[in-house]
Amino acid sequence: MSTFLGIEIGGTKLQIVAGDGSATILSRQRFTVGSGSEAEGIRQQIASALPSFLSEWQPAAIGMGFGGPVDWRTGCIARSHQVEGWSGFRMAEWLRELAGLPVVVENDSNAATFAEATRGAGEGLNPVFYFNLGSGVGGGLVVDGKIYHGQAPGEAEFGHVRLDKSGVTVEERCSGWAVDARIRQLKERGVKSILCERLPATPGGEARLLVQALAAGDEAAHQLIGEVAEDLAFALSHVTHLFHPEVIVLGGGLSLIGEPLRAAVAAALPRLVMEVFHGGPPIKLAALGEDAVPVGALLLAQSAR
Repeated sequence: MSTFLGIEIGGTKLQIVAGDGSATILSRQRFTVGSGSEAEGIRQQIASALPSFLSEWQPAAIGMGFGGPVDWRTGCIARSHQVEGWSGFRMAEWLRELAGLPVVVENDSNAATFAEATRGAGEGLNPVFYFNLGSGVGGGLVVDGKIYHGQAPGEAEFGHVRLDKSGVTVEERCSGWAVDARIRQLKERGVKSILCERLPATPGGEARLLVQALAAGDEAAHQLIGEVAEDLAFALSHVTHLFHPEVIVLGGGLSLIGEPLRAAVAAALPRLVMEVFHGGPPIKLAALGEDAVPVGALLLAQSAR
């Protein structure tokens, strides 16, 4: 049985997984990437964890999904928007020297898009547009079974789509960190809400409160989700007009809010697209959940041999 390794480097997490030829995850090690983390520390974590994976699984190749712009042809990191020290780093070359294996490096949203188009909510549909709401916001497009890159470094930078002429971006309004900050602002304004009553003592992860607040019918929570959905739908109207995808897949940590968020985006989009598009493509939740990036990395590793 051929096995492969997949690595995910995001703004708040690092995952290393082993998987088989069908991209089924067989083993996993997950690390937390703190707010003060730098690239060198993450590389040390990878270098420490890899030997046991290599010894146990004897992989044929390694795939990586990296949270930032990547030159996919060379495996060189353009930059990270969350973690210092990655700009210009030759990731594929470093990993090849470390593991002695073929390596492919992609943007994490591209990897996730490929996974969802191949094994997830977009399987059998074409084109597939995917966007993730995590610590940052990213996007990807798969056309005819292949990741669309454009000019390197190439990925669909959905998070940096501007919502108005002042330059406010999707990421500034809709990322996990942005939603956390908006929840804290509710308390500062004296809003009465479950969100404010149950805030953690230490900032971070406030968005996780939305699930229980929405279930309880909390007015402030529903208003916040409505505002996020309107911003996302506005940005997705541009995606729809430009690429007319057959499906739009919503992933990332905030997608775990589930149906309330999906339904709100789906309800807002039709008002913002041309009538001929009949309301735009369906919005689906990622079938692979938080495994979309590592599964995509495993699938891409198979092309590195």
